[in-house]
Amino acid sequence: MTDTLQVQGEFAPAESSFSAETLAAAVVADAASEAVTAEPNGFVELGLAPALVQAVADLGYTQPTSVQLKAIPLAMGGGNDSTKFIDLMVSSQTGSGKTAAFLLPVLHTLIKQQAEAEAEERAAFERAVAEAAERGEPAPKRAKRKDPTSSRNFKAATPGALILCPTRELAQQVAHDAIDLVKHCRGLRVANVVGGMPYQLQIAKLQNADLVVATPGRLLDLQRSMQIKLDKVQFLVVDEADRMLDLGFSDDLAELNQLTAQRKQTMMFSATFAPRIQQLAMRVMHDGGSSVQKVTIDSPQEKHANIKQMLYWADNAQHKRKLLDHWLRDTSINQAIVFASTQVECDGLANDLQQEGFSAVALHGALSQGLRNRRLMALRNGQVQILVATDVAARGIDVPTITHVFNFGLPMKAEDYTHRIGRTGRAGRDGLAVTFAEFRDRRKIFDIEGYSRQQFKSEVIPGLEPAQRAPQAPRGDFGGRGRSGGSEGRDYQSRDRRFGGPARGGNDRGGFGGGFAGRGAPAPRGGEGFAPREDRGFAPRRDGEGYGRKPGFGENAPRGFAPRGDMGAPRGADRGDFAPRKPAFAKPAGGKPFAPHDARKRPARPAR
Repeated sequence: MTDTLQVQGEFAPAESSFSAETLAAAVVADAASEAVTAEPNGFVELGLAPALVQAVADLGYTQPTSVQLKAIPLAMGGGNDSTKFIDLMVSSQTGSGKTAAFLLPVLHTLIKQQAEAEAEERAAFERAVAEAAERGEPAPKRAKRKDPTSSRNFKAATPGALILCPTRELAQQVAHDAIDLVKHCRGLRVANVVGGMPYQLQIAKLQNADLVVATPGRLLDLQRSMQIKLDKVQFLVVDEADRMLDLGFSDDLAELNQLTAQRKQTMMFSATFAPRIQQLAMRVMHDGGSSVQKVTIDSPQEKHANIKQMLYWADNAQHKRKLLDHWLRDTSINQAIVFASTQVECDGLANDLQQEGFSAVALHGALSQGLRNRRLMALRNGQVQILVATDVAARGIDVPTITHVFNFGLPMKAEDYTHRIGRTGRAGRDGLAVTFAEFRDRRKIFDIEGYSRQQFKSEVIPGLEPAQRAPQAPRGDFGGRGRSGGSEGRDYQSRDRRFGGPARGGNDRGGFGGGFAGRGAPAPRGGEGFAPREDRGFAPRRDGEGYGRKPGFGENAPRGFAPRGDMGAPRGADRGDFAPRKPAFAKPAGGKPFAPHDARKRPARPAR
């Protein structure tokens, strides 16, 4: 508004009525109108510390997201009472701002406690000065700050807050966000502890750390070597708790739970919380989770509105490779992540893309941490266009310029699909998730559909159509959990018989409501599976009759054939008239009784 008025003043005639007072009044009125119409800062209304509000504004955010709006007040639920905190279990979609939802309340409480400690220290010093003045003594001097990097002044770190992450990349991302939030906070230190980095460097960074973001393995190593003490931890946050509570981290988390038993609050954040994971999480909460507060926003079953999901069926790996090559030549791609199933596939695909002229690098757990950091930094700086990665990159990578995610290899777990596609379309941006699946992977696709309760619509590229017929979705809705290996879904027998496979579950132990109830027991006819054909003499493996050869046993068995369990029958015998097996150790014709060989009880041979 000011610039507009100045331009008008330059081109106005001499007799113009614009004056300095008029311009000033117009500017003030314009600013006042903008202040009235502007929406108030939502982070100020949440009651956060001014230093945190300023840092958030510097990052370009003035209004909290839905998960932040609900989780932050609950995490700060004590109000003026700094001793009252409640445990939280928060589930929200990827890219919804969960990191700030737990960092802001924890940092707010630490800043508040630091201010109180400084006030008490200042009051104690003033009392000491007053007492010295009453006695006529000189005022005491303030204690000099000791250099924490000097070995002479070494002191084990005693952080007040601990954040656990399942992967190194996620821990580094969370620590980076925490450092950005405390840049206006004086005296608050953040340390990052992950594996693959030099011990001495991390020990130096741990000195006087108030907030530690760590992976469990390296944290326990430093705790056992007395480089860090966890008896002062007040807040324990578990990010991506579903992966942390999985089999690989359950023991480490149980040990850390004992080491931080004095904490005031426990918070768990993740995009997915399976029922089994929720049961494990309750063991870490106070009082067995009786007072935990659950917050669910945008569950995985709700469709990502800003992420378009596409599915392409392929005949084989070569066909998938052609489909990927077609998509990577799309000019609308800014940066992309291509997910592979294994480390070998990841390296091979990255090398192929490099030879074809793409700016691509591989990222997986077998690489050194320094190389992983450099490649992620190159991705964030725009030096790399395509990142080929395993599921190690499915969590913790927040790069706004990632526009496409390609699932070249399908995830092992259906819930990991949600984390994969969440690398794009973050913070309200639009993204595209493309999945390539071979026909042998149809069960994984159905598992993903059952878990997310959303059905894929398969598409084709002209000239690259699959030779086989694409599998169709199961009948009915996705009311069950859809996980492989159980009977939680609908009638899946039609699609499996169409492709020549039995209607059974993903691990061959149970079907989706039909098929085999066990590995060998057939399901009865009636729409829930299929029954073996009776005219072929088929028998299941475990019924004691045999293995179902064609022609089968029983009525259709060939003449002179003995079942497996009765090998003593003569070959020329008729069906059903088998001779009984000869008893063991029978007396041979014209000789002495035959005794079994036993060296300890064998009688001495008589002399001739």
